[in-house]
Amino acid sequence: MEFSAGEIAQLLQGSVEGDPEVKVNDISKIEEGRPGTLTFLANLKYQEHIYDTGASIALVNADWKAERDLPNSLTLIRVADAYSSLATLLDAYNKSQRVERHGIESSAVIHESAQVADDAYIGANCVIGPNSTVSSGAAIMAGTVIHHDCSIGEKTRIESNCTIYDQSEIGKECIIHAGVVIGADGFGFAPRGSGYDKVPQIGKVIIEDFVEIGANTCIDRATIGATVIKEGVKLDNLIQVAHNVVIGENTVIAAQTGIAGSTKIGKNCMIGGQVGIIGHIEIADEVKIAAQSGIGHAIPEKGTIMQGSPAIANRDFKRAYVNFVKLPDLKERIVKLEKRLDSEKDL
Repeated sequence: MEFSAGEIAQLLQGSVEGDPEVKVNDISKIEEGRPGTLTFLANLKYQEHIYDTGASIALVNADWKAERDLPNSLTLIRVADAYSSLATLLDAYNKSQRVERHGIESSAVIHESAQVADDAYIGANCVIGPNSTVSSGAAIMAGTVIHHDCSIGEKTRIESNCTIYDQSEIGKECIIHAGVVIGADGFGFAPRGSGYDKVPQIGKVIIEDFVEIGANTCIDRATIGATVIKEGVKLDNLIQVAHNVVIGENTVIAAQTGIAGSTKIGKNCMIGGQVGIIGHIEIADEVKIAAQSGIGHAIPEKGTIMQGSPAIANRDFKRAYVNFVKLPDLKERIVKLEKRLDSEKDL
């Protein structure tokens, strides 16, 4: 499917500089641009590539200024934000290419008490358990198992081979990627003598609207009550969310992060990859945590930036790191100073 620069600008509420009739049918990275494709400049780190890109159209921020001549074949579309505009464009393209499927594949197993909307899709070898509901426009892809008393919201898409344990609630327009497990038992064991007794996990998981969960992420059910992923949260692949955790609205978390039980994370937080967070603490709104940090205490102040393991305020970490990298040199100077003092004693 082809789109002209004028059509794209209209969709993105942008302005065209160049030929509004030039057409593209694909998207390319700016350093790999080729004729007939659209590219974008959102990060100035890649600015040099725009001066020799072969792409036909480039999305740029409205206030971006070229430092030298651009290729004659390049048409610019100026938008408020190039990266978010790219997301809008990709979403429109994706919807135009997607083949909407409805109905139930013959190999799916649907319990007689389950309710599946007429316009929902249930893929091959899926299982829908007793008293579970799949709402209008939802799609459950091949091999996914949904246990009893679950609810799947409107237009939510659950990819292949996911497992949704009993009593889980998933809101509307969520995206659950392949291999996700929602509602498995929390890691609860009571010491007894030289062993452990399992603590039954009788709570559930609530996933609110517009949440996206990356492949092979696990979200455990609560011991009592609910583990809650609030509206607009985005979770990367391979994240572990323990029992009774609450993650606030629009928080984003990168891959391989682990969050221990009963921790509450505020809204609009940004958490990097491979972060470890202990249990039973609260993290304020708009907190940022750098990758590979270890959070061992509550973060009560809104907007705090943390880094390191154990994590400290980012500004303190940077000051400490400056001295840390100087330690070998400082050690060498101390050794020389000690030798000098020893030699002076012998005089």
